[in-house]
Amino acid sequence: MRERGEDKTSPDAPEAKSLGAGFWDNARVVMPSGKTSVHLRLDSDIVEWFKTQGKGHLTRMNAVLRTYVEAQKNGSGAAVRKGTPNRAPA
Repeated sequence: MRERGEDKTSPDAPEAKSLGAGFWDNARVVMPSGKTSVHLRLDSDIVEWFKTQGKGHLTRMNAVLRTYVEAQKNGSGAAVRKGTPNRAPA
């Protein structure tokens, strides 16, 4: 793809190291779980901040939420108590 100009990778990006001949021997396809469309009201400054980070802001928001959920599942999210807002009241 790079030779045909179809790769969006920067031309000066280094080539990735080989995964090795045996990498695919035990590889398995893992399909992501489905997505659910929701209507969600968020603080404007939060949305704007994610948008300033570039394209894919909704994907990044999902990743932050996933990280939070995983931390809660693993017990490492004890600093944020359930039902406690993370910001001062207006």
